[in-house]
Amino acid sequence: MAEEQKGGERQAVSRRLYDGRILSLRVDDVLMPSGRTAVREVVEHKHAVGMLAVTDRESVLLVRQYRYAVDEEMLEICAGMIEKGEDPRETAVREMQEELGVKPEKLTRIGGCYATPGFCTEFMTLFLAEGLTASALPQDDDEDVSTVEVPLAEVPRLFSEGRIRDSKTFAALSWLMAWKGLKPQE
Repeated sequence: MAEEQKGGERQAVSRRLYDGRILSLRVDDVLMPSGRTAVREVVEHKHAVGMLAVTDRESVLLVRQYRYAVDEEMLEICAGMIEKGEDPRETAVREMQEELGVKPEKLTRIGGCYATPGFCTEFMTLFLAEGLTASALPQDDDEDVSTVEVPLAEVPRLFSEGRIRDSKTFAALSWLMAWKGLKPQE
């Protein structure tokens, strides 16, 4: 395989170890600018969207779900993977209908982030979802989520109690706190 330049590192050899439904794993040998070699394990993951659903009642809708990989029940913003050929906004509306049972009148892109850029390619586009109306679609067969409505004033408490533990929710709720002028709790 021809060497491919990656920032300050050059890919020398790449081996694909696994191809799955939502991710693939490859291991690359790279040449560093110093001349040394290193190994990079890369999880190639579909891109995704996350929606910060804010109600007219000055609250935010979160989902509660068990996450097998970390063996924890988590509070998270609604999120999902972008299917091939799907526009991120279409994904956002579909996922909100499946997980929250609502459809947004307005979606505003508030940013995006890599979940874990040290080893994973997943990029998540974050949206603010407003003007929510009831509109449910069936949940995916492999999901069991419930909706939790949290008053905006209680969001800082979720952080202080350590209840926000995933990066997309941390990023979105931090953005919300800055937007609404909410202060962290000691």
